[in-house]
Amino acid sequence: MRSTNLFSAMALCGALLTSPAFAQDRAPVNVASGVRYEFIARWDVARLDAILTQDMPKFSGLNISYTPARNAVNLYRVTYNSVVPERGNKPIVATGLLALPDAPAAQLPLVSYQHGTVYGKDEVPSNPEKSPETAVMIAQFAGQGYALIGADYFGMGASTEPEGYMVKGSHQQATYDMLLAARAAMGQMKLQDNKLFLSGWSQGGFVTMAFLEKLEKSGVPVDGAVTASAPVDVFAALSGFINFPRKNDAAWTNSLFVLSAFAFENYYGVPGLARALFAPEYYDIARKAYMREPLNPADIPTDLRKLLQADYFDPNYFAASAYGRLVADAHAYRWVIATPTRNYFGETDEAISVGIGQLAATYQHAIGAGNTKVQAVSTGPTSHRGTFATAIPEWKKWFDGMR
Repeated sequence: MRSTNLFSAMALCGALLTSPAFAQDRAPVNVASGVRYEFIARWDVARLDAILTQDMPKFSGLNISYTPARNAVNLYRVTYNSVVPERGNKPIVATGLLALPDAPAAQLPLVSYQHGTVYGKDEVPSNPEKSPETAVMIAQFAGQGYALIGADYFGMGASTEPEGYMVKGSHQQATYDMLLAARAAMGQMKLQDNKLFLSGWSQGGFVTMAFLEKLEKSGVPVDGAVTASAPVDVFAALSGFINFPRKNDAAWTNSLFVLSAFAFENYYGVPGLARALFAPEYYDIARKAYMREPLNPADIPTDLRKLLQADYFDPNYFAASAYGRLVADAHAYRWVIATPTRNYFGETDEAISVGIGQLAATYQHAIGAGNTKVQAVSTGPTSHRGTFATAIPEWKKWFDGMR
């Protein structure tokens, strides 16, 4: 989930990143276990600072003070093998980004950033020229001596699968295997990480919490996790849009139903799932949107009562439907969280209500005397993008304190 016009191809993403990177030709490097990395570009300090002071205000609509970069950054595209848990561990090839500070160091703190919803298949971390959110993370963290990684998610980037939007197991697998691949690539370069931090915005907030769950259950230490505008309970979020809409709900929330319905149909193997959800006259255009086929975004109604079948506005019907039951399993906060975690939320976020923003902390605090490892932090009266922009420097301060 992220704030943008419905299914608009974010052509602005490239325009926001104006400074040229140094072009270098380097052959792909093969690492053990099917991991390969290749050099993309080097972003110098001037470019990184321009992202923080010029591009980010255009993206977020806010003038936030970020820490200036102190080193250039080398960017690498990582290709790695993974599997799709929902399809019997079907093999898949996935991609992601590895950003390394161009400064001497044998050990680096590592930040894994999970990106928000994008409508272009190439608007992902491994193509940072088209991902403003990834660019600002590179500038603020890799430009400050952190290693930064980001998985493209299944179906995005170079992956040939359909998009696995909000498919929890696949999100967990993509991010987990990206971490292993990045560590293998860093090892090839005689580097290793000495701290691990997780971060994510919007859809990426959900993915971050799901990733944290997998890491904790796999015994992988995490030093801290942060999110901004995280829909940690997808059922509660979607039910809110159809049963208890707010005056400021974003018009583009229709995209959340479109992407999740077709993704669940494909990944969980439920033929007809999306056709049952959408009004017959909008099924074909919704399918085109999911498949990234040419369309006029205005042809998809922003009024959910036009887009969806009337039955789904009955809360009991929605909960009992095949779609509703799958959505109900898309949550990422119902375990005893051991990692220090901060969920940032905006009080005027048009996509994530205050209740959803606080939900993980509320749940953890409700366990007996309360699990205080998880805290919800307000960014004030911020929009969806504004919450992200405001949270980033707070993330950095917190991570810096744990370095």
